Amino acid sequence: MTAQLIDGKSIASQIIEKVRLAVAERRRQGQRAPGLAVVRVGEDPASEVYVRNKLRACERCGVRPFAFEPAVTIAEDELLTLIARLNADPDVDGILVQLPLPGHIDSDAVIEAIDPRKDIDGFHPCNIGRLALGLPGLRPCTPRGVMTLLQVSEIEVNGQDAVIIGRSTIVGRPMALELIRASATVTVCHSRTRGLPEKAANADLLIAAVGHAHFVPGEWIKPGAVVIDVGVNRLEDGSLTGDVDFRSAMDRAAWITPVPGGVGPMTVASLLENTLEAAAAGNLAAP
Repeated sequence: MTAQLIDGKSIASQIIEKVRLAVAERRRQGQRAPGLAVVRVGEDPASEVYVRNKLRACERCGVRPFAFEPAVTIAEDELLTLIARLNADPDVDGILVQLPLPGHIDSDAVIEAIDPRKDIDGFHPCNIGRLALGLPGLRPCTPRGVMTLLQVSEIEVNGQDAVIIGRSTIVGRPMALELIRASATVTVCHSRTRGLPEKAANADLLIAAVGHAHFVPGEWIKPGAVVIDVGVNRLEDGSLTGDVDFRSAMDRAAWITPVPGGVGPMTVASLLENTLEAAAAGNLAAP
């Protein structure tokens, strides 16, 4: 068996084109373009690359970007003041604070300071709670992107046994909520789970989001399973690889996402979808 690739780059391009057309239609109707504020604290090289990709995607689809790059020494109260100003700005529909933040800043406090109606990352407790309750809200971008990949690829989720390796609040936990909403039976594991190989081997749908290169070997994968690799790990030679040992997994899985070119582009596309939805909704009802 040789797995079929799930082309996240191609699917993300389709989504971005739909956003572009929707933004153009808004402009034809006399409405302003959606506005997205991106805040990057300090000069972390990885964060710089991520932010640059997001700003380029904004330009590609007509979303108006607002870039803020405060120094790494910014005080927490100063950053919260900036967030408050963006919350009040009628031209800003979405606010994204690039993580991680410097150690002297409480990331949870910053996330909770963002107006849930402008929380484009979908990390605010209000939006996570709405996701858990099955209510409309701004959804975390990576899990949303995974669900879109599965839907566009016509991969059945209903009734499937899904195993997630990784319990982060950014991917693992909201991913579980997304799959539950889609009627999968979900098991959430992590690096300390007992009997992890056996649990992974029972998965019809395996999602790896543990942040460790090649953590999942091919022998853990059930023949014919769908494998979604969320991990992005940089090797010593500078190349990128996922949490799954791609070569051995290809011989067992039916479908698999590559790294790069799988889930990563979908995260950016979902970010733009969230921005458009926030603008179109006049923003979701505040708690």
